[in-house]
Parts: sequence; structure tokens; C-alpha cells
Amino acid sequence: MAEKQDENTRRFLFYMGHPAHYHNFKHAISILKAKGHDVKVVARGKDVLFDLLESEDWDIVKFPARKPSMRSAWSLTVKLGIAAAIARRELSMLKIARRFEPDVMIGTDLVITHVGKLLNIPSIVVNEDDSAAIPLMAKYAFPYATAILAPNCCDQSPANAKKIGYEGNHELAYLHPDVFKEDLSELPAVFRESGNYYLLRFASLHAHHDEGRNGISDELALKIIAILEPHGRVFITSERPFAERLEPYRLPVHPAKMHQVMAHASIYIGDSQTMAAEAAVLGVPAIRFNDFVGELSYLEELEHKFQLTKGIRSNEPQKLIEMLKMWVGDKNLKQTWLDRRKAMLNQYISVTPFWVEVFEKMALKNR
Repeated sequence: MAEKQDENTRRFLFYMGHPAHYHNFKHAISILKAKGHDVKVVARGKDVLFDLLESEDWDIVKFPARKPSMRSAWSLTVKLGIAAAIARRELSMLKIARRFEPDVMIGTDLVITHVGKLLNIPSIVVNEDDSAAIPLMAKYAFPYATAILAPNCCDQSPANAKKIGYEGNHELAYLHPDVFKEDLSELPAVFRESGNYYLLRFASLHAHHDEGRNGISDELALKIIAILEPHGRVFITSERPFAERLEPYRLPVHPAKMHQVMAHASIYIGDSQTMAAEAAVLGVPAIRFNDFVGELSYLEELEHKFQLTKGIRSNEPQKLIEMLKMWVGDKNLKQTWLDRRKAMLNQYISVTPFWVEVFEKMALKNR
């Protein structure tokens, strides 16, 4: 059982299942701790998440990563394995929540909604995907969540009545100028000496909502590099293995420095939604090449309202090639994007203070 709290403090449990969640919540956690609140972080091994947590002195419980299956994608055996992993995670989370007794549970995992419902603890799902893009989350998490914190543009049907909306997106929780300062001196000399450089990102595309989706192949990556290399260095960051001939381009920095790398890049190209949005809000010309184009409202807003990113589906590689050729020849490209970023920031809020307010109000209601 948790120790008795001071009347002015609350207990917050954050669940992180992806490196993006660390970035989403790190400033909110710092603010809550500075106010004297108790915070516990539960994290599941995924990509570089544990590496990012190394520098934090938080109270952290680590769940092991799910072992990748060698069977065909989303076979019955794979699905049963995932269901068993969720059941184990729910049991572990149940034990943690009973001991810690949080006033509110926050994250993106269905487990916090189930455990919260069972123990009568409010849960907040922090989400920026439309329900149609994450059908399992919408079906198995939203009905049990107390609230869904999401950008105004996102459709959370059939749970829109639970939605707490705001003008902004997840990426501004950690890349808004109020909390993120560009500093090239934080990066190795190769970045300071490279002049123009370009960032490529390969996502794993192994999540349940990625089934049947495609992104950048090694062959296409080589064509992209051939266009970019005459104009500057090329660096690759990847969740998936790639061909040995691409190894010389692997990004030589700790994951914690990724956003400094991105902020100073001339162009970003990738099949990751999150990193395309990150580049966009930093004012970096960004192309996302995958089959989610047209399906995610927050990226559609960044593309069509603010013109900060371009989406190209995976069956149109030549369109990607032609756009890159046009962009590298545009001397005004960077300034154009910075002007568009300024227009975006004038309409969006600084997200973290708003989130903290929502978290604290929910915790107060539980007293």
C-alpha cells in the first residue's frame, strides 16, 4: 500500500510503450514532480525507449519487450501470443496500481483503461490517431477510459463524448519553442561540419494497425540517397534492419539527441507518421511515404492547413523522387517552411501546460 499523501499532492501513473511516449510526457512529468506530486512510470521495452529513460531519475518499472514473432504477420498464433502478452501486462499493472494507488492513470495502452475500470481509478488515453486507424484501441480501450485527450481535429468515434480536445498535437508537447531550444552544439562535429544534411527514417510497421502497410524499401532508399548526396550528407535512423550497403549512413548519435538532429536537417523523408509530424512542427520540410496518407487527421491538418508536410502513398515512388528533385533545387525551401511553422504556432497552443492542467483536474476529482 502507498504511504499516506499530503493533502496537496496527487499520485500519477504514466504508461509508456513507445519512445514517442517518453517525449510526449517528459515535460509534464517534470512539472508534476516539481509541484510535489508523486509520479510512477511503467515502461515496456520498445525500440530505444529504455535508452531514453537512462538519464531520468524517475520511479520506473520496466516491462520486457514483446519478442518478435517469426511467423507470418498477424497469423492466429501471433494474435494469441499478443493476447497472452496483454493479459500478463494487465496482471502486472494491476499489482502495481494496487500498491501505488494512483489518483489517475495516463498513457496510450488499453491496459490502463482496464485496470482503472477494475480499481475505480480514472484513466486518460492520450491519443492523436483517428479511431478508424486504430480499431482495436477504439474497441477495447475507449469504452473503459474515463477521458480521451486528443487534438480537436481527431475523430474518436464512437467515444467523442469522452474527448477532451485542444488546438495542437502530441509533438508540440515536446517541440514547442517554450520547451525545445535548437542547439547545434549538442551534436557531434560531423553535423556542424556537414552543411546541408538529410534525415531518412525507416519504421518497423509491425504494429496491429500497420498490417498490410508499406513504406521505404532498401532499393528506394538507395534512389533517394542518389538524389540527396550531391547536395549534402545523408543519415538514416531505423527501427528495422536494413541492407549492409546502407550501414555507412546510419545515424551516429544517441536517441536522446534525435530532435536536435532533426531540427537542423534540410529535409526529412520517412515512413514514420510521428517523425514526419515532428519535422513539420520544427519547420523542416517533411515527406512521409507510407499507406496511412489521407487517414490521420492531425497529419492531414499539418499538410493541408499549414503545408508543413507532404504525404505520398507507397505505390507512388516516382512521385517521391520527383518531389525530392524539386525540393533540393529550391533555395527558398527552408525559409518557406519556417514561415509556415510560424503561422502554425500562432494557431496552436503550448500543449504541455494544458495537459498538466487536465491531469491535475482529473486527479482532484478522484479525491
